[in-house]
Amino acid sequence: MFFKKLKLPAFEQKVSERILKEIVSRLEYLTQVGLGYLTLNRITSTLSGGEYQRIKLATSLGSALVGSMYILDEPSIGLHPKDTDRMVGVLKSLRDLGNTVIVVEHEEEIMRAADQIIDIGPDAGIHGGTLVFQGMLNDMNGKTVSHTADYLTGKTEIPLPKTRRKWHDSITLHGARENNLKNLTVKFPLGVLTVVTGISGSGKSTLIKKILYPVLGRISGTVSEVPGRYDRMDGDYARITQVEFVDQNPIGKSSRSNPVSYVKAYDGIRNLYAELPLAKQRGYKPAHFSFNVEGGRCETCEGEGEIRVEMQFMADIFLKCESCHGKRFKQEVLEVEYNGKNIADILDMNVEEAIQFFHDKKSIHDKILPLYEVGMGYVKLGQSSNSLSGGEAQRVKLASYLGKNSTEGTMLFIFDEPTTGLHFHDISKLLKAINALVDQGHSVIVIEHNMEVIKCADWIIDLGPEGGEKRGGSLVFEGTPEEMVKKGKGYTAEFLRRKLGKR
Repeated sequence: MFFKKLKLPAFEQKVSERILKEIVSRLEYLTQVGLGYLTLNRITSTLSGGEYQRIKLATSLGSALVGSMYILDEPSIGLHPKDTDRMVGVLKSLRDLGNTVIVVEHEEEIMRAADQIIDIGPDAGIHGGTLVFQGMLNDMNGKTVSHTADYLTGKTEIPLPKTRRKWHDSITLHGARENNLKNLTVKFPLGVLTVVTGISGSGKSTLIKKILYPVLGRISGTVSEVPGRYDRMDGDYARITQVEFVDQNPIGKSSRSNPVSYVKAYDGIRNLYAELPLAKQRGYKPAHFSFNVEGGRCETCEGEGEIRVEMQFMADIFLKCESCHGKRFKQEVLEVEYNGKNIADILDMNVEEAIQFFHDKKSIHDKILPLYEVGMGYVKLGQSSNSLSGGEAQRVKLASYLGKNSTEGTMLFIFDEPTTGLHFHDISKLLKAINALVDQGHSVIVIEHNMEVIKCADWIIDLGPEGGEKRGGSLVFEGTPEEMVKKGKGYTAEFLRRKLGKR
């Protein structure tokens, strides 16, 4: 061993070997939770929520605590199915040590591995909040009214596409070599749904977010970011009039941002209220029904509905406005009603209720409907953007594009793991919405680990074979899902085979 070559005294050798074993053991825990691709000098501020959570899990493994309760919120986020299998093993190890492990999760394999399933529903929002099932997986049967039970028992499934879309035009990126990419030449079909897959750390985000997106964005004049290292791009990129990266960042920079404004439905609602007899009699304009400008909003809270109280040594607290009682508008504005509802009542409706309420107002109804189609029926129209999760914000953005239904030019949409935080039932809705974009003539590229999405792709680009600098960054496969299973290259092919069955 190298300790002996260093001619260390026997005592120092033993101490060093013990320390080395401890270091190796700690690093193995990181590998077990799917973080083997991380560099040791990675700055913690650059970690995703899922990565940070798994590091804490690895720390727990090393501590060997007994009699503790671990609560994890979707630890499978960002994990390839191969790493999810390892994650299941880690969770079982914690359990076997004598601990209690509670996991909030949508990943199928983790649910199937659970000793006890607690299912809340049956749907979301006003249709949720009920304990619909508790017990072992084998206890689920046809009598259980639950989307989770339906999918786990095979009663319901996300169907495979009847045919894969054919493509003629494409974009080819040559010499991609940023970060761990190994001088790749990759072809991206246009007019189809393309899914980019691979182990965590295989180079997916680098290829798409750091090279393809800024390259195309600079051509269309919508992105100023300097792309990562590559040689050239050729093909039919002139067909792309605009490129949109639909990320999970908030839909607005302030708490005033909300779903109904983002999808441009609030303009129609304000115009509707301004046309009502009482509003005309009082000289109200559409701006009076906005909480962003002076006029009709409550000036005590400036349309926020609550007052912020700054605390010197503690987190700020928010109290309901005593003037408007959280309604955000002046009392005289709230006296203007349409079908018995004032503007505050409208903002307090969820999407599903609003679709029914505005069924005869096509301009408003058609703007709100896409929110329901992407699985956001439970969200309130006026819900603050700050309260939306990353996945919800991403789906609101998707709904806004569906609502435009533009026929001028073709766009390239890029999604980064849009299934984050989604149940099978919601993934089914998401796929319908994404396919609607493709059917409108646009192109969609999705970075994804979820096998339900991968099996529905028209084209797959798989990177790997592993993650990290040495074993990641190579092009493992490109082609249709059936071709991937037939060739059997890479870890993704192994898990995809189970989903395609005999097809």
